[in-house]
Amino acid sequence: MRLSDRMSRLGTETAFVVLARAKELESQGKEIIHLEIGEPDFDTPSYIIDAAVRALRGGWTHYGPSGGLPELREAIAEDMSRSRGVKVTPSQVVVTPGGKPVMFFSMLALLNDGDEIIYPNPGFPIYESVINFLGAKAVPITLWEKNHFRLDVDELSSLVTPKTRMLIINSPHNPTGSVLTWEDLQAVAELAIRNDVIVLSDEIYSRIIYDGKHYSVYSIDGMQERTIVLDGYSKTYAMTGWRLGYGVMPSELASAVAKLQTNCNSCTASFSQRAGIEALRGPRGEVDKMVQEFRKRRDVIVAGLNEIDGVSCIMPEGAFYAFPNVSRWGMKSSCLADRIMDEAGVAVLAGTSFGQCGEGYIRLSYANSVENLKRALEKLHCFFKRL
Repeated sequence: MRLSDRMSRLGTETAFVVLARAKELESQGKEIIHLEIGEPDFDTPSYIIDAAVRALRGGWTHYGPSGGLPELREAIAEDMSRSRGVKVTPSQVVVTPGGKPVMFFSMLALLNDGDEIIYPNPGFPIYESVINFLGAKAVPITLWEKNHFRLDVDELSSLVTPKTRMLIINSPHNPTGSVLTWEDLQAVAELAIRNDVIVLSDEIYSRIIYDGKHYSVYSIDGMQERTIVLDGYSKTYAMTGWRLGYGVMPSELASAVAKLQTNCNSCTASFSQRAGIEALRGPRGEVDKMVQEFRKRRDVIVAGLNEIDGVSCIMPEGAFYAFPNVSRWGMKSSCLADRIMDEAGVAVLAGTSFGQCGEGYIRLSYANSVENLKRALEKLHCFFKRL
């Protein structure tokens, strides 16, 4: 079978590759502690499951509008208006099967060959993958540890050219857990407006934040007409398998994204969308408990990593990832991550799974129990002591 040339430009998400390898080792009898996959280990809150069951029994098993059920789009618009402090209408909302289609379809609708897109590196690997796949030019901006893995605004400004079409930001950030400040976002907005640049703001972890509050570039005057907000249910509500995400964007672009969805997957599952309404309008207690538990786990894993000789880790402010610096060992991150799984039985990701600027780091997801995190830290301590 001869594949198209564009397939050679398509990347992958290493977390799923490492997970498959870890499962294979487990099938051979090896114990593996999973710190590789970015998935909450909690169950979906029961009130959301109950809403889905009612929807299934109530006949919500058929096609719906490509852009999403009107009731859910209205609920998302209400939630966005409240949380971002600006008026959002249902016509600006598109509901998708997970968050990735918001990224893929909006880029497909906006980018031409040769357009330049600035994206964070290290960062979520699908950004670069989709940019390359569509024939645009991926322009990385390095996130430096000395800047707590936040954007360096001066460096960002130096990367903008007349061909710059889009800037991707992600806060809270995967894989580092960094959070952009209000001042950072104001600088981004000023640059975007001055240079007529569209901002894709990935805010999938917006409700998993530990210190301070989440700010959105969408809230800044003049940014509503040039911002795409990517959000969804997977991380906040432990709904990764439900495949339910959404984008908020200018109405004209929302119509184009819905048209692309018609041509690709028709619509998002109707019963999942009914559950999504309940998630947004239901009680917040279980979500708050999850965030409190993530905070406890964060404190455990960061303290433990910093007790290992030759490893240092700054405190993440959001999401559920630790991104320790392991450069002292002078080993490629990919090689080190492989050895950690093979020799210590702990599945982690190489920093380079998130771009070349992740060299010298590894990523650990602390979406696991405190007990397992402590066991993993013991194994890591022994591993680095032998190294």
